[in-house]
Amino acid sequence: MATKETQKVDEIISSRRAMMMLGGTALAGLALTATAKAQTSGPTDNDILNFALNLEYLEANFYYLAAFGTTIDVANAASTAAGAAVQGITGTGTQGTVSVKSNAKVPFASVQVGSYAVETAIEEGKHVGFLRATLGSAAVAQPTIDLNTAWNTLATAALIGPVFDPFASDASFLIAAYVFEDVGVTAYKGAAPLLSNTSTGKAYLSAAAGILAVEAYHAGLVRTTINTLDPTGALGYQGLTQKVSALRATLSRAALSTAPNPDDYGVQTQTVSLAGGAGVSASTIVDADPATVIAFSRNTTQVLNIVTGGGAISGSATVSPAKGVFFPAGMNGTIK
Repeated sequence: MATKETQKVDEIISSRRAMMMLGGTALAGLALTATAKAQTSGPTDNDILNFALNLEYLEANFYYLAAFGTTIDVANAASTAAGAAVQGITGTGTQGTVSVKSNAKVPFASVQVGSYAVETAIEEGKHVGFLRATLGSAAVAQPTIDLNTAWNTLATAALIGPVFDPFASDASFLIAAYVFEDVGVTAYKGAAPLLSNTSTGKAYLSAAAGILAVEAYHAGLVRTTINTLDPTGALGYQGLTQKVSALRATLSRAALSTAPNPDDYGVQTQTVSLAGGAGVSASTIVDADPATVIAFSRNTTQVLNIVTGGGAISGSATVSPAKGVFFPAGMNGTIK
């Protein structure tokens, strides 16, 4: 059940989301009327938003399962008590199911971490609802999502071990949340230049920027909480984030002809000396280009290669549709 603090936050969020939903209706109207100025090549604005919707389906289901023990399309006592709305999952493409272990709800020991999970679940669910309302009849259906065995595949690839259960404890939940949040930030930033310069594209860009900001809040909160639980790295949580980041960077660079420096950095603290000899720990909370401190950007192939565990790239060739890990049957929509 949500804490008083979380309820207050949710009240604020609900009022802001209500404004966003009104904006979503207006965006849908723009999508229907934009014709002469539509893009002539490459993905359309709706294609880009549908790509984001696939990712939001994934995130929202993860958080709903962790916080409430149910998926986004099925209410239960926990989700109802928290005020989490049931979200639609129908649309174009092939509608799939969510694969997950029966004991998905995390037995949170920390009120702080549990409150974070509830708040984020509600917010990610509303992202799904917002994008679906904006896209209207053009919205893609929820694809098949694996939140069960996919974790073991990624854990093995990240050299964490052969088995990883994201729903086992507060710490494992935070590491799993860490897998998603930074990817969401880079995906929204990378999609921004693809949107058209039409009134529809500009409206979509504004909406996407708003979602990116919320995803960045989530990413910062996950990183901060991990750092708070393991400020020196002695518990190994920081080390797990570094392994996840190393894998994400490897998968991301595999989708580029020229590999840049890593575009992903895990949580890490190191003691530095201040004037007077005082020692403090400098943390890596913000995941950004260390030279400019501007958020990293990933194109759709890079993002696909991460969420499919390398399913978008075979050698030097691009695979379409990309399949694997969290999306075993691929995504719905044009970008897949």
